[in-house]
Amino acid sequence: YNGQEFTKRLGNTENPTPPLFEASLKQWGIRYKLIKSYTPRHNGKVERSHRKDNYTFMQLILSNLLMILNNNFPMRPLNWKSPADYLKAFLINGEVF
Repeated sequence: YNGQEFTKRLGNTENPTPPLFEASLKQWGIRYKLIKSYTPRHNGKVERSHRKDNYTFMQLILSNLLMILNNNFPMRPLNWKSPADYLKAFLINGEVF
């Protein structure tokens, strides 16, 4: 990661002050190695990581959204009750319709 939030070594300043990220790594004794800019080999790895993260995130968001919509949306077969309301009424009162 060579972005400005991670390092200032690639900028135009002669003696850049290290950003918080680099300072923290140094404090913890972690060596920070920059990758060569515009290297397809590295870009592929980063892009694959971003794609995988995006897929996981979107799956989580979509599955939660579908669960909310499917359980709380009124449906005609349930006499215009949502599945959550229908199940609640059944468990509390034993009502079917």
